[in-house]
Amino acid sequence: MNIENLGLLDYRSAWAAQEKAHAAVLAGGPARILFVEHPPVITFGRRDGGEHHLLASEKQLQELGVEIVKSDRGGDITFHGPGQLIAYPILRLNDFRLSVGAYVHRLEDAVISTLAELKIPARKNPAAVGVWVEDGGEPAKICAIGVRVSRGVTLHGLALNVTTDLAYFDLIVPCGLAGKPVTSLQKLLGERTPPMSEIRNRLAVHLVAALERFSG
Repeated sequence: MNIENLGLLDYRSAWAAQEKAHAAVLAGGPARILFVEHPPVITFGRRDGGEHHLLASEKQLQELGVEIVKSDRGGDITFHGPGQLIAYPILRLNDFRLSVGAYVHRLEDAVISTLAELKIPARKNPAAVGVWVEDGGEPAKICAIGVRVSRGVTLHGLALNVTTDLAYFDLIVPCGLAGKPVTSLQKLLGERTPPMSEIRNRLAVHLVAALERFSG
Protein backbone atom coordinates (compact mmCIF):
# COMPACT_ATOMS: atom_id res chain seq x y z
CA MET A 1 0.00 0.00 0.00
CA ASN A 2 1.40 3.39 -0.99
CA ILE A 3 1.61 6.18 1.59
CA GLU A 4 1.60 9.81 0.40
CA ASN A 5 1.98 12.94 2.54
CA LEU A 6 0.36 15.95 0.87
CA GLY A 7 1.37 18.37 3.64
CA LEU A 8 -0.84 21.43 4.20
CA LEU A 9 -3.32 21.61 1.32
CA ASP A 10 -6.69 23.28 0.88
CA TYR A 11 -9.71 21.01 0.99
CA ARG A 12 -10.74 21.30 -2.65
CA SER A 13 -7.21 20.58 -3.91
CA ALA A 14 -6.98 17.54 -1.62
CA TRP A 15 -10.39 16.41 -2.87
CA ALA A 16 -9.09 16.63 -6.43
CA ALA A 17 -6.04 14.59 -5.39
CA GLN A 18 -8.39 11.96 -3.98
CA GLU A 19 -10.39 11.82 -7.19
CA LYS A 20 -7.17 11.36 -9.18
CA ALA A 21 -6.05 8.58 -6.84
CA HIS A 22 -9.52 7.03 -7.04
CA ALA A 23 -9.29 6.89 -10.84
CA ALA A 24 -5.84 5.31 -10.61
CA VAL A 25 -7.04 2.61 -8.21
CA LEU A 26 -10.09 1.93 -10.40
CA ALA A 27 -7.69 1.46 -13.32
CA GLY A 28 -5.85 -1.24 -11.39
CA GLY A 29 -3.31 0.78 -9.44
CA PRO A 30 -2.28 0.01 -5.86
CA ALA A 31 -4.21 1.08 -2.81
CA ARG A 32 -2.88 4.20 -1.15
CA ILE A 33 -3.34 6.41 1.89
CA LEU A 34 -3.17 10.18 1.48
CA PHE A 35 -2.19 12.13 4.59
CA VAL A 36 -2.90 15.86 4.71
CA GLU A 37 -3.65 18.86 6.90
CA HIS A 38 -6.13 21.49 5.76
CA PRO A 39 -6.32 25.25 6.32
CA PRO A 40 -9.43 26.10 8.38
CA VAL A 41 -12.52 24.73 6.64
CA ILE A 42 -16.00 23.58 7.65
CA THR A 43 -17.41 20.79 5.53
CA PHE A 44 -20.91 19.40 5.20
CA GLY A 45 -21.48 15.72 4.49
CA ARG A 46 -24.38 14.15 2.60
CA ARG A 47 -26.60 13.82 5.68
CA ASP A 48 -29.67 16.05 5.54
CA GLY A 49 -29.97 18.96 7.97
CA GLY A 50 -26.27 19.65 8.41
CA GLU A 51 -26.75 23.34 7.66
CA HIS A 52 -28.71 23.66 10.91
CA HIS A 53 -25.56 22.66 12.81
CA LEU A 54 -23.58 25.67 11.59
CA LEU A 55 -23.61 28.14 14.48
CA ALA A 56 -21.37 30.89 13.08
CA SER A 57 -22.48 33.77 10.89
CA GLU A 58 -21.02 34.39 7.46
CA LYS A 59 -19.26 37.45 8.88
CA GLN A 60 -17.64 35.41 11.66
CA LEU A 61 -16.40 32.85 9.17
CA GLN A 62 -14.95 35.54 6.92
CA GLU A 63 -13.18 37.22 9.83
CA LEU A 64 -11.69 33.91 10.92
CA GLY A 65 -10.75 32.87 7.39
CA VAL A 66 -12.81 29.69 7.52
CA GLU A 67 -13.92 28.25 4.20
CA ILE A 68 -17.22 26.38 3.72
CA VAL A 69 -17.36 23.33 1.44
CA LYS A 70 -20.22 20.95 0.63
CA SER A 71 -18.54 17.55 0.43
CA ASP A 72 -19.78 14.23 -0.92
CA ARG A 73 -18.59 12.22 2.07
CA GLY A 74 -20.92 10.59 4.56
CA GLY A 75 -21.81 12.17 7.86
CA ASP A 76 -22.75 15.62 9.08
CA ILE A 77 -20.85 18.87 9.60
CA THR A 78 -17.24 18.94 10.79
CA PHE A 79 -14.21 21.20 11.01
CA HIS A 80 -10.75 20.63 9.56
CA GLY A 81 -7.73 22.77 10.30
CA PRO A 82 -3.99 22.87 10.98
CA GLY A 83 -2.88 20.45 13.65
CA GLN A 84 -5.48 17.90 12.59
CA LEU A 85 -4.16 14.77 10.91
CA ILE A 86 -6.34 13.68 8.00
CA ALA A 87 -6.04 10.24 6.41
CA TYR A 88 -7.76 9.47 3.11
CA PRO A 89 -7.41 5.76 2.25
CA ILE A 90 -8.17 5.04 -1.41
CA LEU A 91 -8.70 1.29 -1.90
CA ARG A 92 -10.91 -1.36 -3.44
CA LEU A 93 -13.01 -2.84 -0.66
CA ASN A 94 -13.23 -6.22 -2.40
CA ASP A 95 -9.42 -6.50 -2.43
CA PHE A 96 -9.47 -6.23 1.36
CA ARG A 97 -12.56 -8.40 1.84
CA LEU A 98 -14.37 -5.55 3.60
CA SER A 99 -17.93 -4.32 3.68
CA VAL A 100 -18.43 -0.59 4.14
CA GLY A 101 -19.28 -1.07 7.81
CA ALA A 102 -16.28 -3.29 8.45
CA TYR A 103 -14.05 -0.76 6.69
CA VAL A 104 -15.22 2.05 8.98
CA HIS A 105 -14.55 -0.15 12.00
CA ARG A 106 -11.02 -0.84 10.71
CA LEU A 107 -10.39 2.91 10.59
CA GLU A 108 -11.59 3.21 14.17
CA ASP A 109 -9.40 0.25 15.20
CA ALA A 110 -6.30 1.87 13.69
CA VAL A 111 -6.86 5.12 15.59
CA ILE A 112 -7.55 3.26 18.84
CA SER A 113 -4.30 1.29 18.44
CA THR A 114 -2.37 4.47 17.72
CA LEU A 115 -3.73 6.14 20.84
CA ALA A 116 -3.00 3.04 22.91
CA GLU A 117 0.71 3.46 22.08
CA LEU A 118 0.43 6.93 23.63
CA LYS A 119 -1.20 5.49 26.77
CA ILE A 120 -4.57 7.01 25.87
CA PRO A 121 -7.48 4.58 26.33
CA ALA A 122 -9.95 5.06 23.47
CA ARG A 123 -13.11 3.34 22.33
CA LYS A 124 -15.85 3.18 19.74
CA ASN A 125 -19.37 4.41 20.37
CA PRO A 126 -22.05 2.12 18.93
CA ALA A 127 -24.34 5.14 18.56
CA ALA A 128 -21.85 7.46 16.83
CA VAL A 129 -19.09 6.69 14.31
CA GLY A 130 -15.62 7.86 15.37
CA VAL A 131 -13.20 7.43 18.24
CA TRP A 132 -13.89 8.61 21.77
CA VAL A 133 -11.75 9.18 24.87
CA GLU A 134 -12.27 10.41 28.42
CA ASP A 135 -11.50 14.10 28.91
CA GLY A 136 -12.19 15.61 32.31
CA GLY A 137 -14.36 12.69 33.29
CA GLU A 138 -16.67 12.79 30.29
CA PRO A 139 -16.56 11.24 26.81
CA ALA A 140 -15.13 13.44 24.08
CA LYS A 141 -14.60 12.79 20.40
CA ILE A 142 -10.98 12.87 19.26
CA CYS A 143 -11.41 11.44 15.76
CA ALA A 144 -14.20 11.94 13.23
CA ILE A 145 -14.83 9.58 10.33
CA GLY A 146 -16.74 10.20 7.12
CA VAL A 147 -16.33 8.07 4.01
CA ARG A 148 -17.70 7.60 0.53
CA VAL A 149 -17.54 4.49 -1.65
CA SER A 150 -17.79 4.94 -5.42
CA ARG A 151 -17.64 1.92 -7.75
CA GLY A 152 -16.28 -0.13 -4.86
CA VAL A 153 -13.37 2.22 -4.13
CA THR A 154 -13.18 4.37 -0.99
CA LEU A 155 -12.74 8.11 -0.65
CA HIS A 156 -12.46 10.52 2.30
CA GLY A 157 -11.61 8.98 5.67
CA LEU A 158 -10.69 10.15 9.15
CA ALA A 159 -9.63 13.32 10.98
CA LEU A 160 -7.61 12.98 14.21
CA ASN A 161 -7.21 16.06 16.40
CA VAL A 162 -3.54 16.34 17.35
CA THR A 163 -2.82 20.02 18.08
CA THR A 164 -6.03 21.36 16.54
CA ASP A 165 -7.34 24.68 17.88
CA LEU A 166 -10.52 23.35 19.46
CA ALA A 167 -12.10 26.82 19.61
CA TYR A 168 -13.07 26.37 15.96
CA PHE A 169 -15.48 23.61 16.94
CA ASP A 170 -17.55 26.25 18.76
CA LEU A 171 -18.62 27.42 15.29
CA ILE A 172 -20.56 24.19 14.69
CA VAL A 173 -22.38 21.32 16.36
CA PRO A 174 -19.63 18.78 15.58
CA CYS A 175 -21.01 15.86 13.60
CA GLY A 176 -24.49 17.05 14.60
CA LEU A 177 -23.99 15.67 18.14
CA ALA A 178 -25.22 18.38 20.49
CA GLY A 179 -23.61 18.42 23.92
CA LYS A 180 -20.80 16.06 22.91
CA PRO A 181 -17.41 17.80 23.28
CA VAL A 182 -14.36 17.26 21.12
CA THR A 183 -10.78 17.01 22.32
CA SER A 184 -7.22 16.64 21.03
CA LEU A 185 -3.98 14.88 21.83
CA GLN A 186 -2.55 18.21 22.94
CA LYS A 187 -5.38 18.76 25.41
CA LEU A 188 -4.87 15.28 26.84
CA LEU A 189 -1.05 15.11 26.79
CA GLY A 190 0.07 18.74 26.97
CA GLU A 191 3.81 19.07 26.42
CA ARG A 192 4.13 15.31 25.97
CA THR A 193 2.28 15.47 22.65
CA PRO A 194 4.47 13.89 19.95
CA PRO A 195 5.15 15.84 16.75
CA MET A 196 2.72 15.45 13.88
CA SER A 197 5.26 13.45 11.87
CA GLU A 198 5.43 10.81 14.61
CA ILE A 199 1.64 10.55 14.90
CA ARG A 200 1.39 10.24 11.13
CA ASN A 201 3.95 7.44 11.03
CA ARG A 202 2.30 5.56 13.89
CA LEU A 203 -1.15 5.89 12.34
CA ALA A 204 0.13 4.77 8.94
CA VAL A 205 1.47 1.55 10.45
CA HIS A 206 -1.79 0.80 12.24
CA LEU A 207 -3.95 1.67 9.23
CA VAL A 208 -2.01 -0.71 6.99
CA ALA A 209 -2.16 -3.45 9.64
CA ALA A 210 -5.90 -3.00 10.24
CA LEU A 211 -6.85 -2.81 6.58
CA GLU A 212 -4.68 -5.70 5.43
CA ARG A 213 -5.64 -8.03 8.26
CA PHE A 214 -7.83 -10.26 6.13
CA SER A 215 -6.72 -9.35 2.63
CA GLY A 216 -4.86 -11.61 0.30
